Amino acid sequence: MLARRLAERDVRFISIMHDGWDHHTNIALMHPPDCKTVDQPSAALVSDLKQRGLLKDTLVMWGSEFGRTSFAQGVLDANAGRDHHGNNFVWWLAGGGVKPGFTYGETDDFSYNPVTPSVEIHDMHATMLYTLGINHEGLTYHSQGRDFRLTDVSGRIVKEVLT
Repeated sequence: MLARRLAERDVRFISIMHDGWDHHTNIALMHPPDCKTVDQPSAALVSDLKQRGLLKDTLVMWGSEFGRTSFAQGVLDANAGRDHHGNNFVWWLAGGGVKPGFTYGETDDFSYNPVTPSVEIHDMHATMLYTLGINHEGLTYHSQGRDFRLTDVSGRIVKEVLT
C-alpha cells in the first residue's frame, strides 16, 4: 500500500525488499510463509496501480540477483533446500510499456540451462532503463582505462517484451 501511495505522489523510484529467501534448508517449512507475504501484496500493487491508471506509466519489476535450482539440495528429507543457480532466474515486469501476460525465454526440461532466447542481466537493465526513457549507452564514461555505464559495457534492449 505504501508503494502505491508513493507512486500516486509521483515518487520516481520505489524499492521494496524482502530478505529471507535463502532457503538452503527447510524449504518446505520456510518457503510457503515467505510466498504468502509476497504474492498477494505484489498482485495487489499491480492491481491497484492498474485500477488508478498508474500502471501504464509505472514499471513494476520483481526479481532477484540469481535464480534457484529447481531440484532439492542435499538429502531429500524435511531439511531439504535449494541452491543458488546463476544460469537461470525469473523476473517479472508489469506496466511501464511492457507487454502484459507475456512470457519471454525458456529453459530445458530441468530448468537448468536457457534454450531460447536468453536475456543477460545487462539486457534486462538496458530494457528497464529504456522503459524509463534513459539511454543506457548515453551515460558512458571512461575511468581507469575502460568504459563504464549503467549496464556495464554491454546490454541490448529486448524489444520483444515491449508494447
